[in-house]
Amino acid sequence: MSDTLNVTIIQSHLHWENAEANRAMFSEKLVSIPEGTDLVILPEMFTTGFTMNATPLAETMEGNTIAWMKQEAIRSKAAIMGSIIIEEEGNYYNRLIFMDEKGEWQSYDKRHTFTLAGEHKTYTRGEAHLLLEYKGWKINPLICYDLRFPVWARNTQNYDLLIYVANWPKRRIVAWDALLKARAIENMAYCIGVNRVGLDGNGHEYVGHSAVYDVLGEQVSTEDFEKEFVEHLVLSKEHIEKNRRHLQFLNDRDAFSLE
Repeated sequence: MSDTLNVTIIQSHLHWENAEANRAMFSEKLVSIPEGTDLVILPEMFTTGFTMNATPLAETMEGNTIAWMKQEAIRSKAAIMGSIIIEEEGNYYNRLIFMDEKGEWQSYDKRHTFTLAGEHKTYTRGEAHLLLEYKGWKINPLICYDLRFPVWARNTQNYDLLIYVANWPKRRIVAWDALLKARAIENMAYCIGVNRVGLDGNGHEYVGHSAVYDVLGEQVSTEDFEKEFVEHLVLSKEHIEKNRRHLQFLNDRDAFSLE
C-alpha cells in the first residue's frame, strides 16, 4: 500500500495496423521511464490505431501483445495499461488490459462502442466495470467514448483514480478537454486521459491533449499537449482524502443502480 502512485503517461503516434512496429516503438519508449514507476498508460488500440479491420488484426489472450505486455511489465517492474483488439469465441472486443509488474492481468471491454465510426458493428460491447485494487489505490479504467457517459464513471465505489485510454480526434478535442476535467471534479478523483497524436490510415488527425487532473479539476500534467511525450507524475492519496474531508460532495450523490 502506498500514499503515492508514480504514473507515466505515453502520448505517441501509432503505426497504422502494424502491431509489431508499435510494440517495438513502445519498447523503446518504455526503456526511458523513471525507476520507481508504478503504472504506465498507453493509448487505446495501441498496437493498431482505431480500426474497424478487426478480422486480420485481432489477437487472443495468448497472443503476441499479451506476451509483450507481460515481458515489459516484469522488465520495467511497473504495471502497463492500454487497449488492444481481442477475438474471443467469434466476437471481437476493444479490450483494455491491465498487466501488473508480476505479469498478471485483468481486463475491461469497452462499454460504449463508437457508433459514429461503426464500432458497434464490429466490436461487442462490454457489460461490466473493472475496479482495480493496485498498491492501495482503487482505479477505474475506461476507454475513449466512455468519457461521454458520466453515469458509467459515477464514483459509487470511492475509487481514487479514473483513467481513459483513447484515440480521440482533433475535430472534437474541445469536448475531450472539457469532459476529462468534469469527470475529475464530479467524482472527486484524479482523472487521466491518454490520447494519441498523428494521422491514422483513414486520414483522421489526432492532437493528443493527454492530461492529468486532480480532484478539484486542476491540470497537474505539464507536457506540450500536441506532441509526442513521456511524462511522469506522482499522485497523492493525501490530496484526495484532504479534499474529500473538506468538500464532502460525494456524500450527497444520488443512489442508483446500472442495469
